[in-house]
Amino acid sequence: MPRAANDVMQSILFSAVLDAVAALKAGSGGLPNQLLRDVQAIHPNVTFADLPKPLQDAIVESTRAAFSQLLKEGYAVGPRDQVQPTRPLDRVPERERRGPPPGDRRGPPRGPGRGPRPTGGKPGGGGKPGGGGKPRG
Repeated sequence: MPRAANDVMQSILFSAVLDAVAALKAGSGGLPNQLLRDVQAIHPNVTFADLPKPLQDAIVESTRAAFSQLLKEGYAVGPRDQVQPTRPLDRVPERERRGPPPGDRRGPPRGPGRGPRPTGGKPGGGGKPGGGGKPRG
């Protein structure tokens, strides 16, 4: 059974993060202060070139592995104009659908007895004009 794109991407990202942490640990040479400096050097404005070399290598390898994993799972990967979008399969056959056609936004047709209520406030129009209720007095 094919895995959902969400599951595939989650496993890819999880693996990439674990690989990056392992690369940071390996790049520090087992020195806690160096590891701390490498981690603190990572911030929202850091560029790829600013990262430590072992982390750069881990990111490159994780990227390759991510594309391979997506292709292995059957997802198309490529430039937008080269990848031909496919329409998802319709899970409900055409003959079993209910309701108005997709372009008709008027809603379901109103059957007998479903029109506007007559004046008088009671179904069937048996009430007096003016709303009925207790007489004032």
